Amino acid sequence: MEDERQEERKGDSRPILTDPPFYLPEFEQSYRYIIDEYDVAPKKIAIFMPCAVRKPYSASPSHQLIRMIIGQVFDESQYHVVIFGTCGIVPAELEAMYPYAHYKYMLGKCKDPKILEDFLRIETDRVAGYLEKTRGTYTYRIAYCIGLFREALVRGSEKSGVTIDLILPSRDMINKVVEEGDCVFEEGSLSMDEYLGEFCDELIRFRNAHANICHDR
Repeated sequence: MEDERQEERKGDSRPILTDPPFYLPEFEQSYRYIIDEYDVAPKKIAIFMPCAVRKPYSASPSHQLIRMIIGQVFDESQYHVVIFGTCGIVPAELEAMYPYAHYKYMLGKCKDPKILEDFLRIETDRVAGYLEKTRGTYTYRIAYCIGLFREALVRGSEKSGVTIDLILPSRDMINKVVEEGDCVFEEGSLSMDEYLGEFCDELIRFRNAHANICHDR
């Protein structure tokens, strides 16, 4: 763990932040930059993925699996990956920006109901703000998430009035995993074969049902 932390900090003297990031002023400031100043390039599809413990997010094994599946279904010119969760919400191309590559925190290990409640409230607002900002930026929105991250995304969508067109894993698949599996976390991990298999199948189904995605490049 210490080697991993040192590798993350290599060439960067800024400290690794270990408090719940959604409380920290650095994350509010960076969120305001994204909302108020950053120009998000228009794409056909936004794909929302949870943040990861390993930084940058794209180095996470689970993110690499998810991105591989996305790349097998859609052309890179068609979609934009957006990361959300304890980090707030951030276009994936900004993953190396401070403080997004400079914190280490796992919400899944938190048992304090007040912290969990605060996360849900803060993240709902940040998701809603991003969805409002990008209302006309994307044609479709897809999300791959579980647990409190999923709940915050759904609430943010409701608050902003911007629809998430496809949310995976499906509730039936989540229930199946919970009932049949022996999971470390309540709903398992997004890198589980069951979830990834459904994710791939449903992305293909979505692509085939929206022919303009493929033909309007």
